Amino acid sequence: MSSEEHIFRRFDQELADLNGIVLRMGGLVEDQIAKAMHALREADSEIARNVVTRDHVVNFLDVQADEQIVNLLALRQPVGRDLRMILSLGKTVTDLERIGDEAERIARMTLDIHGSDNPPPDPLLLSDAFRMSRLATRMLHDVLDALARLDVDKAIQVARGDIELDSEFQAALRRLSTYIMQDARNVGHIINVTFIVKSLERIGDHSKNIAEYVVFLVKGKDVRHISPESIDPEELNR
Repeated sequence: MSSEEHIFRRFDQELADLNGIVLRMGGLVEDQIAKAMHALREADSEIARNVVTRDHVVNFLDVQADEQIVNLLALRQPVGRDLRMILSLGKTVTDLERIGDEAERIARMTLDIHGSDNPPPDPLLLSDAFRMSRLATRMLHDVLDALARLDVDKAIQVARGDIELDSEFQAALRRLSTYIMQDARNVGHIINVTFIVKSLERIGDHSKNIAEYVVFLVKGKDVRHISPESIDPEELNR
C-alpha cells in the first residue's frame, strides 16, 4: 500500500470514528429523554437522579467529538463533501449536547414534582408533557436515522414535524394557564411542568437543526433560514 493510500484509509477511519461518536451520543440522549419521561410518569425519583448523574457521559462524548473534529480539520485539511460532513457532525454534536441538557432539566423538574412535600399533581397537569414527549422523541429518533442513512427526504419530514410540536407547545401553555386560574395551589407543579414542556419544545428545535445539517451534508444546500414547508426536494437536486 502506498503512503497516499494509507493516508486516505486513515482519514476514512477517522471520519467513521467521528460518525460513531455522534451516533453513540444520539442514542444516549434518546435514552436520557425516555428515562426522564418514565421517571415523571412513574414518580420514580431514583431514575430521575440517574438521568441527572449520567449527563456527564453526554458531556464527555461532546468533548471527545470536538477533539476529533479539531484533529481532522488541522491535520487532514478536508475539502468538499468531507469538509461538509465534519462541519455538519460538529454542529450536530452541539445540538445533541443541548438535548442532553434538556433531558437533565426534565429529570430535575421531576424530582421537584415528586420529591417535594406537596401532594402529587393531577394527571391532567402532566398530559401535555407526555403528548409532547411522543412527538419530540419521534423527531429525534427519525433525525438520527436520517443522519445514519443520509436520508434527505426523512430529514425534511423531521424539520416539518417541528411545526406540529410548536403548536402543541402553545396549546399546552394555554391549558396550563387555565389550571392556575382554577386552583392557585397548583402553581408550583404548573411552573415545573411549564419548564418540562419548554424543554420538549427545545428538543424538537434541536432535532430540526440536525435535520437541516443532514440536508447540508448531502446536498450542500443551507436550508437553515428556509421554512421547512417550502423546502422542495427537487430543487435541492439542482
